Amino acid sequence: MQLDTRAQTLLKALVERYIADGQPVGSRALSKISGLDLSPATIRNIMADLEEMGYVASPHTSAGRVPTPRGYRIFVDTLLTVQHIDEHSVQSRMGLASQQPQKIISNAAQMLSSLSQFAGVVLSPRRESVFQQIEFLRLSEKRILLVIVDPRGDVQNRLLLTESDYTPSQLIQSANYINQNYGGLSFDDVRIRLTGELRQLRDDMGRLMQAAVEAGSEAMADHSDDMVISGERNLLSVSDLSSNMTSLRQMFDMFEQKTGLMQLLDVSSKATGVQIFIGGESNLVPMDEMSVVTAPYEVNGRIVGTLGVIGPTRMAYERVIPIVDITAKLLSNALSHN
Repeated sequence: MQLDTRAQTLLKALVERYIADGQPVGSRALSKISGLDLSPATIRNIMADLEEMGYVASPHTSAGRVPTPRGYRIFVDTLLTVQHIDEHSVQSRMGLASQQPQKIISNAAQMLSSLSQFAGVVLSPRRESVFQQIEFLRLSEKRILLVIVDPRGDVQNRLLLTESDYTPSQLIQSANYINQNYGGLSFDDVRIRLTGELRQLRDDMGRLMQAAVEAGSEAMADHSDDMVISGERNLLSVSDLSSNMTSLRQMFDMFEQKTGLMQLLDVSSKATGVQIFIGGESNLVPMDEMSVVTAPYEVNGRIVGTLGVIGPTRMAYERVIPIVDITAKLLSNALSHN
């Protein structure tokens, strides 16, 4: 249902006041802060209409009203005045230049948390399944460190426990064989090709290569570090989110499991610009009292991940939205030029 100008003004004033102090807003307060020359009776009638339309609700313990998820939605979509934030000042604080990609991503999550005073989250670019080169390092008898380098230069290590003891020259020979013949392929492709070629290799060398392929496949499939979260403890001081044990349990389950949060960020990477997921409205947000503001970021013009701020539904959206938007742009630039 379309709201007229008076209803929009009153709803905007109510949401802004509720975000500021967290208390239900009464008709008398609205008559003072809205700037409208309306009688208290007229304001009460308009608020009754807004409640009937599902934009506000009346707590049992108060004569005032609070915004509903639907009220927050129309507020952020049509009534919000976004604050201006100086991009250069944010950039200078982020320190994104000339660092490893993972460090840049970690800095971005910390900056989102610092600027918003809530939790910052960055979904890292999905690791490419192919490897550029590998290296074997002998740690001790029958213990070998497999070093995997992907095309971006990221490095992963895996420990191999072997049946045979290998000399350093054997390890170099095996690594050179794999790099020269299979570098740039996925480990799954290597497994298929090795099956037909192992007969030409000595049994002990073949076993080593098979072990490397199995460990490499597991390494590339491991997405445990694909999400960087900073500032979770900030949410403990937000009474809306930590007021009871059920809310606390839901919140920490979300951070521990990460699956639902990754799904939400993955969904938002398919959209353009800033997206706002409001608890009680979006099934992707696990708590009614929680909202997530997200934006995708790019590397060389291609969307590769998502970042965002996790906070209470009663957050200052006019500040958080530009923080998320600017951080996404700065992270895109930093990763594209790194």
